[in-house]
Amino acid sequence: MPTRSTPSHRMLVRLLVAAQLLYVLGVAGAGYATTAYGQHIVLATSPVDLHSLQYESYVRLRYTIAEAPLTAWRGPTRPQRRQSVYVLLSTGADSLATVAGVYDAAPRPAAGQAVLRGWVTDVFPRSLGLRYNLERYYVPGDSPLRLGKTSPAVRVRVSIAPWGQARIERVELSRPTAGR
Repeated sequence: MPTRSTPSHRMLVRLLVAAQLLYVLGVAGAGYATTAYGQHIVLATSPVDLHSLQYESYVRLRYTIAEAPLTAWRGPTRPQRRQSVYVLLSTGADSLATVAGVYDAAPRPAAGQAVLRGWVTDVFPRSLGLRYNLERYYVPGDSPLRLGKTSPAVRVRVSIAPWGQARIERVELSRPTAGR
């Protein structure tokens, strides 16, 4: 004979379901707010290896800002591996963001600048390796990236929310310039 659940057990289940629903709505709302209210920048990548699309739906993006000269470091002590950093980006005439400085505390960006949170992956004698948690990108089935085995460098449009969350909005194939 089945046992009946107590009122406190049913209330606990309802609270857990409500908490899960609030969490899902919060994640969706944060993503929408990042896109709607965030600062938009464009990042360049190295050529993308598309062979992995035969087996999975993701590609690894290697940004040109993934390596910064050690002279861009603005902290009081030498940077360490796995250290959380703030990368000050400047937007150039071609609208691509470049590293203006790497800080251990959040800097105040000026007009035409943005701050992207990241981590130090490597410290070399003359440069820093950086990671941003924007390196993995899901490629939709109808994307032009799925047509080839290798792609030229791509441009990635990223939105950075005022509270620091960053999100990939769009990935586009780079257009060759007229001089090439």
